[in-house]
Formats: sequence, structure tokens, C-alpha cells
Amino acid sequence: PPKTKNPNPSGLGRAIINQKAKDVRHHLESGLYTTDLDSASRLKSVTQEGDLDAFLSTAQLAGTEFTAERRNVKIIQPGSTVAQNPYLLSEQEERKTIQKHIENKKRLRVPRRPPWNKTMTAAQLERQEKDAFLDWRRGLAELQERDNFLLTPFERNLEVWRQLWRVLERSHLVVQIVDARNPLRFRCEDLEEYVQDVEGTEGEKGTGKGLRKSLLLINKSDLLTTKQRKIWADYFDSRGVSYVFYSAASATALQEARREAAVASDPVIIAEADDNADADSAEGAPSDDETTSRSPISFDNDYVTDEDLRPDAPSHDEDPPFPEEDVNDVNDSRIKVLSVVELEDLFIKTAPDLSKFTDAFGSYPARLVVGLVGYPNVGKSSTINSLLGEKKVSVSSTPGKTKHFQTIHLSDHIVLCDCPGLVFPQFATTKADLVCDGVLPIDQLKEYTGPISLVVKRIPRTVLESTYGLSIRQKGADEGGNGLSITAEDLLVSYAVARGFTRSGQGNPDEARAARYILKDYVNAKLLYCHPPLDVESEGFNHETHARALLNFANKKRAPTTHVGKNAVTYVPDGEEFISGVEIGQGHRSRAIDGEFFADKSGLSASAFVKGGRQFTRAHMYPHQNAVADDGTPLAGRRARIATVLANAGEAHPGKKQHKKGKRVKQRSGKGYD
Repeated sequence: PPKTKNPNPSGLGRAIINQKAKDVRHHLESGLYTTDLDSASRLKSVTQEGDLDAFLSTAQLAGTEFTAERRNVKIIQPGSTVAQNPYLLSEQEERKTIQKHIENKKRLRVPRRPPWNKTMTAAQLERQEKDAFLDWRRGLAELQERDNFLLTPFERNLEVWRQLWRVLERSHLVVQIVDARNPLRFRCEDLEEYVQDVEGTEGEKGTGKGLRKSLLLINKSDLLTTKQRKIWADYFDSRGVSYVFYSAASATALQEARREAAVASDPVIIAEADDNADADSAEGAPSDDETTSRSPISFDNDYVTDEDLRPDAPSHDEDPPFPEEDVNDVNDSRIKVLSVVELEDLFIKTAPDLSKFTDAFGSYPARLVVGLVGYPNVGKSSTINSLLGEKKVSVSSTPGKTKHFQTIHLSDHIVLCDCPGLVFPQFATTKADLVCDGVLPIDQLKEYTGPISLVVKRIPRTVLESTYGLSIRQKGADEGGNGLSITAEDLLVSYAVARGFTRSGQGNPDEARAARYILKDYVNAKLLYCHPPLDVESEGFNHETHARALLNFANKKRAPTTHVGKNAVTYVPDGEEFISGVEIGQGHRSRAIDGEFFADKSGLSASAFVKGGRQFTRAHMYPHQNAVADDGTPLAGRRARIATVLANAGEAHPGKKQHKKGKRVKQRSGKGYD
């Protein structure tokens, strides 16, 4: 029988689609703006907002209702304070900007939780927190708009800051984790002051300030040389800052190496350890919001290599010093990169007296609560995993991976409290600096010339060439360069050609794709650059780092410099070829033209007169060019005809028909690479 028509053609899916289309049409026709009231996105990290989104979120915090007409548009002309260079600052401008930042650093504050007590209702507390957060947002907006300060993208979601407030109130020791390559960028000085302002055991007003302590954990310290760690130790000691050098990556690698060595020697040890761990977890399992303690296999030694795992290997505490390192610096206890056990002991030694944190019943906590705070992607989760000895916290390079604070039982005496990664408000010189520091995501980058220019400025050309196996083509003054140093375009084009990154169409090098790869290598420390303190010169600070990089990549195979023929205008030689008579600093294109000028029997050859007895060249293509000899003697009659025949003898094509033209071969000019 034929199919009957469905009496109900509009099912659930079609109804949802129709409703969405209706809502969109109503939104467009109404001419009004609306805000997203989805409760599922309350903990979503928000570091950047447009003008409209910032206005709507501010109005929502203030509890203001308004009606805005979309089509009532007024164009405002931009002021005359537009920066001349939108991407980078000159050295003089950068010095002035940094000095201005130092003078106004007290105005950058972390949003405080307003004073509260247990008699307040939830509605009163929420209204008070929103008002305080709104005042903080207005203060930062005043810095940006009135005083023309450039700030880092900071956290704008109140719910994320509430996670920080809870972590500070629960913790006894607050550890701020920073990246060793740029500690001052990731250190928030006002957070250390805020820790002293948190009152009592729960933060309630009137229960006493100054109970908690702070510690600066400089993670990824294995990227610093001994000399660099000593300079930073002197800097923090002079300012009375408690600090410690640590490397979560090295600690984790060491644990893995020792586990593999233990399994290779006796696999039964691991099996018994797993059985004991299961028994311990069955006796007293933590609550749902807590993670189990670290693996029962622990090691007390410092960093070792594969050779150290042998039974007959000699014992040593530190690796042999680099030839440029001072032995006295190596033995300095302040600059030692601590192991896991040493870091745990330091937590207990640095922590305040727990007897001061008494509750209403007069009892004090039995465990030390260590709060971990820091920027996204500085290694908070990796630090926790290294302390635990196994992976318990999700690790990601994307900022904002941890969405809410977590409590983790490290041992019988220490509990870790992990705060979500927070982007604190900081002064910045340019957005290119934020990209190189890993604050802004690279995959969403649209303008890449500024960050790559910083990379070229900070990493020497020899290090770039040895790391990637490149022969970077340097532009001369006639091609837009200065003839002395490479530019961002030089690096991007060389990298793209070597890796085969081309854009569709004419096949030009894909510089944007090359920029993303290079910037990720810079953020991941493949291209290593460490920022010094403000009063230290950067080139001398990184001299040893660059020397080590040259040793590591000394034998790297060179990548192709070009994909065009030698006769193409964009051909790049394998090495820097010197041509006699060519001015230093010229580009390859100019050197090629000058080389052709001095070539024998070239159409661009020089004058046909002897100067100082030196050999010279000139053209012999046409009869009038053979009217004189090489010494300038006039030729006539039979002698001139013979000279013409001899000059053109090598240009005749083989075969019976001497007038037949040679076969034309299609040649690739390579002009698309311009």
C-alpha cells in the first residue's frame, strides 16, 4: 500500500529549530540587546571583553535595568593619543613606560572580599561582593582610559575570583607559582599583601590579621643557569621575599626513571606497592572532593641521570658545572633546585604556627593547608602531580583548565588546595609581550609580526639557525633591511620555505603558520630566553643560555633554503658568499647583479679599458663592440671580421641550420616567493 502522509509532520527536532529561528528573528526585529543568563557558564573564565560586553556585565553587576536601541548609533572620532607604532615600542619609549609602571604599581590591586560576619544573610553578602567587585572594575577602567595604561587581560568573572577568596581563607601557607623565565611578569605583589589582610581561620571580620604566610615558588628553574638563579636569589633577598627554586618537569622525569629502574630490577616491588596502596585506600578513603595521597614509592635523592641508576654509579648531589659557572655559585644553598621531599619539608618550615588558627571551640587544625595560586600555564597542576608522585590533576597547556578549587591530601600533615588559574591585572608594554609570555593564546593570534620581532630581538641569529637548521636570508639596505640584523620577515620566510609551508594560490610562504610554530617553540622553551631583573642587562644574562643552545644543536642538519633555481631572483645560497667588489650589507639580489656585472662577457660588464693592469671583461655580442681590441687599439677590415666570428663562435647551435633558434625550456622564475 502507498505510504500515508504523516499527520504530525512537525516533530521535536523541527520544533526546536523553528523556535530558535523565531527567537533569532525576534532578536533582530526588536532592536534590543540581551545578556546571556545561562547558569552553566558562571565559572567560565573571561579575560577579554568587547566594549558592549563590558558594558552589559557592568550593568548586570550593578543590578541596573536599561533599554538600548541598536540603530541609534553615534560615531565618535578617535583621539589624537594613538600610538605611532601599534605593535612595538622603541627602547626609549619602553624605558619610560616601565618607569611609569613602577610609579603606579600600588594602584594595581587584587579584588578583595568585603568584610563579612556570620550574621549577614546570603543576599546581603552577594550584594556586597558585587558592589566591591564593580568598584574594582571601575578603578582598572580608569587606569586604562584616563591614564592610558596597557593592562594584561585580567579575569573579569566574579565567580572565578570567589574561588581565590575561598582558597585564601582555607589556607595557612599561600604558595604563588611563577615561571622562572619571567618571574616578575607572573608575580602579583598585591596578592602577598592580600594574604596578610585575610582574617582569622575563615576570613571573618574582627578575627585578626597577619596570620598567614606567603612563599614564591619559581617553577621551571631547570631552565635557568646557576648564575641566573644566583642573580634572582640576590634580587629577592634584597626585597625580603621568601622564595624557592623548583622544577616539576625534572621531578616527574626523575620519578618515572626510578620507577622504570625499580621495575627492571624487581617487578614484585611495584606489585606489592600497588597492593598496599589498595589496602590503605580501603581503610580510610578521602571524601569526594579530595584526591588520594601520593604513591608509596618515594625517593629522597636529588636529580639523577640514567647512569646514576646503576648500582656501581658514583653518588653526587649536583651535575658538573658548566665551564662558565663558578664553583662557589654551585655550592650556594639558596639557588639549589629542590627535590620533592625537600619542598615538602620547606612547606612545614615556612608555615605559620597552626595553634593561632583556633576555632570557636578552641581547637586548631591538625594538618597544614597549602594554597597554590598562579597564572594559567605556569605549572600548578604539574607541581601537584610531582608532589603526589602520580597524575592526579588534569594538566593542559590551555589557560583556564582548572575550573574550581580542589583539596588534595598530600600526606598526614599537608593538604594541598589548588586554585583555578587566575590572570591577575598587570601592567604591560605591548600585546606582543603577552603573547611571548604565554598569557594570550597563540592559536587565536591575528597579528604575528610584533611577537616574532621580539623573538628575533631576543634570540641571536646563530641560535635560530642552529635550532631549526636554517640559513636565514638577510635583507640588505636596498631591500628594506639594515644589512646588519635579520627581521621578523626574514625568519618567517626562511622557516616557511624550509618546512614547505605555502599559501594556496601563488604558493607564497605561509608566514602566519610559521609564526605559530615559532611562537609555540618560544613559549615551550625550545627557543629559550630568560628575563633578568630590571637592573640587569639582558644580553649578558642570557649569554650562557645561548652558548648551551649552540652546543645542543651544533650538528643539526641544514634545511633547504629555497625551492627555486639558482638563476631565480629569490634564490638563497647555502652560505654567505662573498663577491669581490660588493659592499658589505647588501642583499643577495644586489650581490647577484653586481656579480653579473663583473662576469666575463656579460651584457652588464664594465668598461673595456685596462686599469692598473687588472684583468677586465667586456661584451663582444655586436660588431661595433669588436671594432677595438681589449687594449683599445682600433680594428678594421679583416681583423675586425675575424674577432666577430671568434666572439660568436660559442653561441652557434649545432646542426646544419645555424639560423635555427634553440628550443625554449620553461623555467621557474621564483618571483612568487617575493
